[in-house]
Amino acid sequence: MPEKVNVDSLSDLATPWSLRVVVTLGVAEQLAAGVTEIGELARHIECDRDCLARVLRHLVGRGVFEEPVEGEFALNEAARSLLRSGPLHGLALDGHGGRSAAAWNGLLATVRTGEPGYQTVFGRSYWADLDADSDLAASYDANMGRRAGEASDPAVLLDDTWSQVRHVVDVGGGTGETLAEILRARPTVRGTLVDLPRTVARSTEVFAAAGVADRATVQGQSFFDPLPAGADVYLLKRLLLDWPDEQAVALLTRCAEAAAPRGRVVVIGGVSPGRAAASAGLLMMVQTGGKPRTLDEFRDLAARAGLAVTASGHSPSGQFVTECRPEAGSTATKTNAQR
Repeated sequence: MPEKVNVDSLSDLATPWSLRVVVTLGVAEQLAAGVTEIGELARHIECDRDCLARVLRHLVGRGVFEEPVEGEFALNEAARSLLRSGPLHGLALDGHGGRSAAAWNGLLATVRTGEPGYQTVFGRSYWADLDADSDLAASYDANMGRRAGEASDPAVLLDDTWSQVRHVVDVGGGTGETLAEILRARPTVRGTLVDLPRTVARSTEVFAAAGVADRATVQGQSFFDPLPAGADVYLLKRLLLDWPDEQAVALLTRCAEAAAPRGRVVVIGGVSPGRAAASAGLLMMVQTGGKPRTLDEFRDLAARAGLAVTASGHSPSGQFVTECRPEAGSTATKTNAQR
């Protein structure tokens, strides 16, 4: 017999907002530093003692944090994920995480209209908002870079034929964490990072820290403009997820043009082998109109861009990878041949 669903608990907003508040305040960092008594903790982070205690006790009841004796709080395994070095630090409300949290207010508008509700909430589109607010853009880049650094698997090719690869272009690669890992693992490969000028400007220290600055170049531009041509691999990691179909086709077309006639377009993230995994992405739907796609849906988009899917499967780290090549006789192939 199916387990009864507690709809009331599913509608609870107290837990997600409490998590975001304690991340924003740096509670986990204070506890890790030994500040555990609620009065002292409240003084350190300049909060109301009683309200902070109530929030923490709510989270203790959900399995996040512990209260071994009354008024003394401690980290547990779940709470350690909230540290600045942990995977959930992006929940902080004083930057991009706050925008993402508030964007959910636009879900109703999105469902009603089919358009991103972000503009209803903030008065301008998601991308225009980043362009208009340099602090917000920096927070977004830092969060994306942290996520890329945590999940950077340099084995992005399914057949591992790196002997045939001399040049990788990371399209929309943010501040370069993924490309840096690829170059560090492959000393004979050089790379080009393509993203907006304000974003690639932050890649210098990333490449230097990885010891690959001599093999890495940057090109600050929109990836909807013509891309550097003639590379062996064009990598799109977690990029297509951000875009509706028409923009996704335009982006793939630029990749096909640049990769023709012999290069590969490698897509990681946003494509999955089955419907269940492609049913998520609601935040992208609200923010940008983007969405995850099944492999069959992606094949259709790729074909419109002049690309044929040649391989798909999981990388060693479990990421689903899809490889494409320009189709002979396609508009993209002809465009490159005319250059």
